Amino acid sequence: MKNRSLIFFSLISLAVFSCKDNTKQDAPEVVTVDNSTVKVYEIPPVAVEFNDPKVEAIFEQYIQVEAALVNTDAAKTATEATKLETLLKDAEADEATQTAVSAMATSEDIAVQRENFETLSSSIEKMLQGSLKSGTLYKQYCPMAFNNKGAYWISSSKDILNPYFGDKMLKCGRVDSEIK
Repeated sequence: MKNRSLIFFSLISLAVFSCKDNTKQDAPEVVTVDNSTVKVYEIPPVAVEFNDPKVEAIFEQYIQVEAALVNTDAAKTATEATKLETLLKDAEADEATQTAVSAMATSEDIAVQRENFETLSSSIEKMLQGSLKSGTLYKQYCPMAFNNKGAYWISSSKDILNPYFGDKMLKCGRVDSEIK
């Protein structure tokens, strides 16, 4: 009986001292995050010659919109789309193209901008047919865009920089064809 009492009191003592309120509180740890190292992806410059300077200006501005989408920058996408909108009006682009680029220019929602980029890319591809004097552009495809529906875009490089996912899935895609 004596051993049971001793064990019982030992366990009680251990529990009381273990659960005693710790009056020494550690100061919260302050962690600083350096946001200056955000990776910015750059699209290679256009290395083709065009027959029409208007088409060249439109494509170069299209690449700026694409770069903003690759970097998941909705404000920059809107700014660049506004510039493209002006160029497309001057070139009298079709209504679907105008509507798509206008929606991109007036939205700060990257998802809306990416949806309209698909329509814009299709229109730009049609505009590029027969417009190149020299060089090669690349029609690229992401099979996972828009819930696995897939979507195309035009690139000045074989390297995949996905405008539909940005850095979430930057390299998702493949070169589908070449435009010469």
